[in-house]
Amino acid sequence: MEINIVFIVILIVILSAGFVSAGDIVHQDNVAPKRPGCANNFVLVKVPIWIDGLENTEYVGVGARFGPTLESKEKHANHTRLALADPPDCCSKPRNQLTGEVILVHRGNCSFTVKANVAEEAGASAILIVNNQTELFKMVCESDADVNIKIPAVMLPQDAGSNLENYINNNTRVSVALYSPKRPAVDIAEVFLWLMAVGTILLASYWSAWTAREVAIEQDKLLKDASEEFLQVGSAGSSGFVDINTMSAVLFVVFASCFLVMLYKLMSFWFVEVLVVLFCIGGVEGLQMCLVALLSSFRWFQRFAESFIKVPFFGAVSHLTLAVCPFCIAFAVVWAVYRRISFAWIGQDILGIALIITVLQIVRVPNLKVGTVLLGCAFLYDIFWVFASKWLFHESVMIVVARGDRSGEDGIPMLLKIPRMFDPWGGYSVIGFGDIILPGLLVAFSLRYDWLANMNLRAGYFVWAMTAYGLGLLVTYVALNLMDGHGQPALLYIVPFTLGTFITLGKKRGDLKTLWTQGEPERPCPHLQLQPLQQKD
Repeated sequence: MEINIVFIVILIVILSAGFVSAGDIVHQDNVAPKRPGCANNFVLVKVPIWIDGLENTEYVGVGARFGPTLESKEKHANHTRLALADPPDCCSKPRNQLTGEVILVHRGNCSFTVKANVAEEAGASAILIVNNQTELFKMVCESDADVNIKIPAVMLPQDAGSNLENYINNNTRVSVALYSPKRPAVDIAEVFLWLMAVGTILLASYWSAWTAREVAIEQDKLLKDASEEFLQVGSAGSSGFVDINTMSAVLFVVFASCFLVMLYKLMSFWFVEVLVVLFCIGGVEGLQMCLVALLSSFRWFQRFAESFIKVPFFGAVSHLTLAVCPFCIAFAVVWAVYRRISFAWIGQDILGIALIITVLQIVRVPNLKVGTVLLGCAFLYDIFWVFASKWLFHESVMIVVARGDRSGEDGIPMLLKIPRMFDPWGGYSVIGFGDIILPGLLVAFSLRYDWLANMNLRAGYFVWAMTAYGLGLLVTYVALNLMDGHGQPALLYIVPFTLGTFITLGKKRGDLKTLWTQGEPERPCPHLQLQPLQQKD
């Protein structure tokens, strides 16, 4: 097995997406002033449009700090005719008398509360304020403003306002409805995402433990049959794995932080394209290794897996790998080309899961000490770049990067994602690769230790570590829903569960010293203790 530098690059990128998210529809803001009559949350508002009585399209705006609460269901929202303000800024009494219409006004020349008060006095039932930019803006109250406003106020982006204005100027009858549907407390997408994350670690752990056990059995045979000189020569070869040490665990997170800042500063359409290429390269190698390992377990393909051909630059490559490689490349290319279509998330998840499983097979923590340092640093990394980075950059760097802001893309590809199925706002539930790989390294280590120590599931550490990860991720989703969909640093919850459980259990059983330093059980006569996996009870 050869180690490709691509996996090291991908691991750095992985740590730039270490959080779970479901998208925000309620925006808390402790900076904008609050007072009686001006204390609403900034909620997203759906504005469906009817042209000459036929439903045409739907825009999304944002509600103001002031005004009444909007209906949460479309069937309870009134279909109301839309009228243009005259003057357009609605800073003075309109020349046309209104009879319950929704009035469309331009931003500027006076405050939002003045516009809303003028529209209410003129007889409007609601006010739509068109922003002078494509983005939305939070409408707040001035300290001396009259906030006794009885009509809802919603801001629309510039392009939406221009379209509506053109319709009305062409003597078309335009009607609108205003409502802000609530997101369900739990969406089934989060359940499937939880199963994907747990299942991926489960598969990766068994593959890693299987490989470690086979290597240990071969070493036991050498200890039994070979001379010391032969063992020294044999052990000098590459094992095909990358063991993380304490220093590299610390530097890993430092480099990941630098890479994250670079992503944040350089985020653009072309930079996301570079990430897509990196993801596809890593995904191809991951998918290839997983398919070759899977097919090699069938006797029909064993002959192709064990016969090799020398390929320039790559060295000896099995015939099975050559046969699988074109399919993997084609799969990744098709996903990259069509990644913006509605069901492209399936291809992204397949490539992502294959990559995660392969990384967990190649990269390993040799003992609990390294695992503790790695997860401890990642714990601080996740908290800082999701929460504390707002103090330095005025926004959450991790969330901005993961969403792909300023890139024109729907997030970076280093995420597992599933569309929210019963959410009126749509969107995706996502989890970063780092929230699976980093704790997965510790879970895989636990199963390797159990198998090398010939422990059954009840007496071992794997079931406890796996359960702790599942509970930690579950608590993450509970926190996500309690925070109205705001992105959460998953490692904030997962690390204490997994690491705390492992250390506590090791101390209680008296294995902590061995786990902490050696990472492998004592085997004075390993060739007598280890048996091939198929002979295990």
